[in-house]
Order: sequence, then C-alpha cells, then structure tokens
Amino acid sequence: MEVPPDRSLRWQPGFPVDAKLTLKILQRGRRDPTHRQEPDGTLWRTALTSSGPVTCRIRQHRLDDLDVDAWGPGSGELIGNIRAELGEQDRPEDFRPAHPVLARAWSRLPGLRVPRTGRLFEALVPAVLEQRVVGLDAQAAWARLVGAHGTRPPGPAPETMRVPPTPPAWAKIPSWEWRRAGVDLHRSATVITAARHAAKLDRAAADPARAYDLMSALPGVGVWTAAQVGHRALGDADALPLGDFHLGRMTGMALLGRPLADEEIESFYLAWRPHRYRVVRTIELTSGLAPRRSHRAPCAPRLA
Repeated sequence: MEVPPDRSLRWQPGFPVDAKLTLKILQRGRRDPTHRQEPDGTLWRTALTSSGPVTCRIRQHRLDDLDVDAWGPGSGELIGNIRAELGEQDRPEDFRPAHPVLARAWSRLPGLRVPRTGRLFEALVPAVLEQRVVGLDAQAAWARLVGAHGTRPPGPAPETMRVPPTPPAWAKIPSWEWRRAGVDLHRSATVITAARHAAKLDRAAADPARAYDLMSALPGVGVWTAAQVGHRALGDADALPLGDFHLGRMTGMALLGRPLADEEIESFYLAWRPHRYRVVRTIELTSGLAPRRSHRAPCAPRLA
C-alpha cells in the first residue's frame, strides 16, 4: 500500500509548464540518484531543504495541470517553493526571438521554463565537479559520492534514490574517497569550502546579486560555475555560461553556420539579454533544427 504524502499540491497555473523539460537541467546524468523518471512520465526528485530531506513526486496531466506530492521533514518547504522550482517566476512570454532558426526552435518548446530551486549549495556541488573534466566523469563522481554519503529518502521513492549529503557530510569526505571518485584536490577543496558557507549561500537565494557575489568570493568558483548555479537555483534566464567549451561552436553553427571564436561570444549574446541562458538552452534542446551544424560532443571540459 502506498505511503500517503505528507503534503500535496494540485497546480493549474494557467500557462504551460513542462515539468520534465524544465527540471531536466537539474539531472546530472542517467545515474543521478536524486532524479528519476518513470516510463509513464512520473518524475521523482529528492532534495535537502533547510527543513530536512524530502522526496517529491510530480505527475503531469496536461501542460497546465500537475499533481505534486512530497514526503519527509522538508515537505512543507518544498511544496511552498515548487511553483518557483517549476518556473512560475520566469517570464518566457517576453522572449520573442527574431532569428528564424531560434524562433522555430523556441516554438517547439512550450512549457520550458527556467527553474528557481532556491538551493544554491545543492546546485553548486555538481557544478564544481563538472569543472575542467568531461561530463560523463563528473556525472559518475556525483553518482558515486551521493550514493555513498547521501541518505535514504523519505517516502516511497525508488530504491536506488538518495538525498544529497548534508554540507557537514560533504566537508568530511576523506581525500581518498574524492580521488576514487575521480575528483582532484582543487575541486574537492572548492566543495569543502562551499560546504562551510552553505547556509549563507542558501539564505542569499532571495537576492540573486548577493548570491552571485558570495559565489564569486569562493576560491575555485568562476563565471561558468556561477552561471550553472544561476539558471538552476536562482531562476536566472540570463545566466550565460561563458567559458563553456562548446558554447561558441554550438551557438555559431546553429545561428550563423560557423563557430564563434571565444572573443566573439559575449558580444554576440548581448542582443539576447535578458534571455541569454534561454537561448543557450533552446539551442541545446533543439540541435536537430539547426542547419549545417556539426556534431557537439557531449562530454568536454568546462572552465571554472
């Protein structure tokens, strides 16, 4: 018999919300122990809120009709924030791309929104793990470390799921376990330092400017890493991931038919403010619509 949820929400927002597409950016690879999608489309996620661990189940009936159930001490907090997490505060209706390829791509993504989880530290750890390594290696490190140091989620979550470790648990992971997970000293030190400031980071979520200032002050956190957190935890549709190995080629081949040089990227994207990340995500999700675009390897290094 199913364990009844501690909190539930039926949300009919009056505008399209594609939960699977919107929250996909939070998933770190197919083996991510904090994210599962069932064959019927049911989405399971775990999180560590300030109130404690939580398991969340999202069932989508239509683009404007969702059921959200939550189990665990963090249920109330998660349900109270789930609308923001699904992009309620985002304003995709203000995005009207004139470029024909981009306009066509965007038209095929109804319900895609930029999430705002409010959990900065949760988003920062995997972003740090992704620095300067191929994506599959970072995903494997995340799965291994969360699997070993996370906790069993509350409620009826799938068996292999885990709640991410607490900040003190991240800080106490011994050096040899970081090495076994393929994480070098620089990245592990950045995570450990961030863990010591986790509460302050999460409190800053309501003030994106302060959140970016706090992240930038952490050794090992640069523009790229901060942007990865911004478009997950802060709902920042303008968080351009400068320094991404693929950004110039992906954007240029999609919209110009040629790669952009590194020094061209920032100026090229000025025309899309305040939707620069939305442009990036649209291209990522609709790469098949771009003419003459070369293959983008899925797993190349990122900068800090």
